[in-house]
Amino acid sequence: MKTIIIGAGPAGIMAAISAANNGDDVVLLEKNEKIGKKLFITGKGRCNVTNACSRDEFFENVVSNPKFLYSAFSQFNNEDLMRLIEDNGTPLKTERGNRVFPVSDHSSDIIKALSNALKNAHVDLRLNTSVKSILFDSQRVVGIRTDNGEIIKGDKVIVATGGISYKSTGSTGDGLRWAGESGHRISSLKPALVPLETKEKWPSELTGLSLKNVTLSLFIKDKLKYKEMGEMLFAHFGISGPLVLTSSSILACSDEKEVKVFIDLKPALSDEEFDARLIRELQEGNKKDLKNILGNIYPVKLGLKICELAGVDIYKKCNELTKEERKKILEYTKRLPLTIKGTRDYDEAIITHGGVSVKDINPKTMESKLIKGLYFAGEVMDVDAFTGGFNLQIAFSTGYLAGIS
Repeated sequence: MKTIIIGAGPAGIMAAISAANNGDDVVLLEKNEKIGKKLFITGKGRCNVTNACSRDEFFENVVSNPKFLYSAFSQFNNEDLMRLIEDNGTPLKTERGNRVFPVSDHSSDIIKALSNALKNAHVDLRLNTSVKSILFDSQRVVGIRTDNGEIIKGDKVIVATGGISYKSTGSTGDGLRWAGESGHRISSLKPALVPLETKEKWPSELTGLSLKNVTLSLFIKDKLKYKEMGEMLFAHFGISGPLVLTSSSILACSDEKEVKVFIDLKPALSDEEFDARLIRELQEGNKKDLKNILGNIYPVKLGLKICELAGVDIYKKCNELTKEERKKILEYTKRLPLTIKGTRDYDEAIITHGGVSVKDINPKTMESKLIKGLYFAGEVMDVDAFTGGFNLQIAFSTGYLAGIS
């Protein structure tokens, strides 16, 4: 059997390895000059390749269509992936939150291991090869046509072209276009795991300021949709960082425009405990200006901004601060409000939310329900998850299942 795989990202690479090891004659086509271009930049170049969590935890972190992935994950799970990478020469380590990285902290070593697996499986890898179209005959796949007009015949075509995030890595939406043209439904596309833009302009004054151990609460139409403690940072357009990226995936599931975020800058303290701490600092500051003690409580720039938002004069003496002013500082410290006007664009999104509808794909094989011999794997489908290695695991698991089917 001749299997043609379009796209040498994680899903395509794994599909090629599993199909070849299953006895297929495999051609892996990649438009870039090397494999795993997006993989190379993930995790800030460290590549958080998967998450060493339990099965239940894995599915809790899948945002879109988790049930669709049951078969794929049971066929090739996180332990299978870690074993394959280590067996091909790249030792792994597990960090906070069960995130799995190469011991070297270099994503290139993950790609090296996958390259070794491709070679061992005798996959025919063709780089710098763009596919123009998929060829069909009576609702059955018969091959593909490349941009330079070459026709490659095959019994099976696996589309693993990714979404439309990070277009510079080759994710230009080709697979979504082919799927749509061949009658597949495409779920609404949105950037996900992406920074958020705020209506308020003041975050730009704190650009680059990173906050650890804060709690972010996301409200959509006054309903709490997400609340978590972790890290975030301010940017010239609004907010970013791990907490924000995760909340953006919740946001991608909704079309509501009324979105608010509240940041608790001191989640370890109750309102009463923070007020007591503030009173203590003010008493010790006594006749000093308020601005001189803010550094004891916050990063200085943030403390100044809190006072400005609360309408409290930073040149007022500590012993002159009123109970009402103290209450305002507390309110902005424990519930710092921001209004979300939207997300950043796809070029800053880690993944694409939406894609080929899972209603048109057989979850036990990844084969199209509309066209015989056409398969999908990875981000091109309407499946996505939170950060932490889950999206890459989805790509590897669905790629593996498409390859062996």
